[in-house]
Amino acid sequence: MALTEEQTQRYARHIALKEVGAAGQQRLLEAKVLVVGAGALGSAALLYLAGAGVGTLGIMDDDRVERSNLQRQILYGTKDLGAEKVAAAAAAVRERNPEITVRQHREKLTPDNAQRVLADYDLALDCTDRFETKFLLNDACVLARKPYVHAGVVRFGGQVMTYVPGRGPCLRCLLGAVPPNTVTGAGAGVLGAATGVIGSCQALEAVKCLLGVGDLLTGRVLTFDGLTMAARVSRVPGADPDCAVCGTHPAIDDLTANRREYEPETVPAGAAHTTEDTKRKD
Repeated sequence: MALTEEQTQRYARHIALKEVGAAGQQRLLEAKVLVVGAGALGSAALLYLAGAGVGTLGIMDDDRVERSNLQRQILYGTKDLGAEKVAAAAAAVRERNPEITVRQHREKLTPDNAQRVLADYDLALDCTDRFETKFLLNDACVLARKPYVHAGVVRFGGQVMTYVPGRGPCLRCLLGAVPPNTVTGAGAGVLGAATGVIGSCQALEAVKCLLGVGDLLTGRVLTFDGLTMAARVSRVPGADPDCAVCGTHPAIDDLTANRREYEPETVPAGAAHTTEDTKRKD
């Protein structure tokens, strides 16, 4: 299907890129991306994915907008205080690009709904702030053979990596299980602009993955330090043959059976890991 005149105008800078062109833009318009977490990372990622013309965006979150969110969650304004995040985020995304489809998932990602929700999407973004949820999304994407872009932010920086089935390690390959004593954004703080940098990187990885261009952060981790403005890409160990979810003999084939790991009794808020945490100990 040919792009309309309005679409040609809207996506003119994409179409000018030989790596995208009209055909690539059409692929983006046909793509479906699920963003799990409509907080700081999700704010930046959603706005850029909407601007890029990703045809269907799913927004999954069960929180409401709080005053403390406004320092970094750029989807929202003071007028949105108390509103459901998915509704306020959907309104902001539609304002950015009214021609795309926005699906609202007003629920927390759980072992019971993860695979059902993921089934209708091509790719997912991990914009969550709890390690338990990050592992749940990782395992759900591995089982569904869906690529996803992981990220974490704390203080002045963060990191990004991309999982593609059969092409590199998943989060569980690197960490094994939810790490103890993680540093949290709620406890240690987080600079708002740093979340924008990392969320934008997630959107960039998603677009590259959908278009099949460039080098993805598969088997690599991008680490950004906002205090020094230093960014580096480090190679990480390959897929672990003993990984409990993507290894040769996986132990996890039913998310509900692994419920305890995903839903502990006490969960630290804003969990985010450091680069050192992502290196698997061989």
